[in-house]
Amino acid sequence: MERIRSLASSVLEVRVREMRVRARLLVVLLALTASIGCSKNAPTFEEVPAAEELWAKGQATLEGSKFLFVIPRVDYDAAIETFQTIIDNYPYSEYAVMAELEIADAYFEQAKYEEALSYYRDFSDLHPQNPKVPYSIFRSALCHENRVMSPNRDQTATRDALQFLDRLISKYPHSEYTPEAEELWREMRLRLAQQIMEIADFYRKHEEFEAAAARYRSLLNEYPGLGLDAPALYQLGVCYREMDRDEEAERIFQAIVQNYYDSDVARDAERRIAEGR
Repeated sequence: MERIRSLASSVLEVRVREMRVRARLLVVLLALTASIGCSKNAPTFEEVPAAEELWAKGQATLEGSKFLFVIPRVDYDAAIETFQTIIDNYPYSEYAVMAELEIADAYFEQAKYEEALSYYRDFSDLHPQNPKVPYSIFRSALCHENRVMSPNRDQTATRDALQFLDRLISKYPHSEYTPEAEELWREMRLRLAQQIMEIADFYRKHEEFEAAAARYRSLLNEYPGLGLDAPALYQLGVCYREMDRDEEAERIFQAIVQNYYDSDVARDAERRIAEGR
């Protein structure tokens, strides 16, 4: 009986070992199959060049080539793609910071001002201590300035440009970009003043003197010193005369004669004083 039990036990152990061997073979076969399948379909990944190498490539692209050796041709889209690769793969590199401005400039050169503005604005917000911040603010103003319409059209872009110019002039008064920003600031304010003047003149010509006077006063209060003070004062005096506010009109004409005595407006004011109307 013992001999039978021992024999049965030996047979069982052999079968168990066979099952284990088969299981191991099955695992190996499955692994090989998966490996073969992956090797056929697995994507190949190219190694991303170093940030410095990508930077050099982007700069070379911006230099461009010359068509017929005369007309420069720059593939801005290719340059933008290269600089964006730096930002995506080396976000903490110094090249990533510089790449942001290069992308902004590339869009600006293509007159894609909305895209350029996005990068300039982000640069100044994300890197407030960077020495290039004044440049990015000034360029943001130029993005809006390039979208400015004539004085008789909507002036939202003009006001947006002035916001960036105000920021640059007040926070970075000694920046190399501030003198040019101050000139542009004056031009933008003059544009807004001219729009108010045109509206005031429109009301005056249609004999809506109260509405016209309100615009002339607004121009004098909000935009003084831009070369429109004398004509705005004169037309305000004319409106007051038409509204039978003769004493106020007289004071205005007298002020014009005293302060702008060597001008055509002063001579017109003298004529109004002499006429009494």
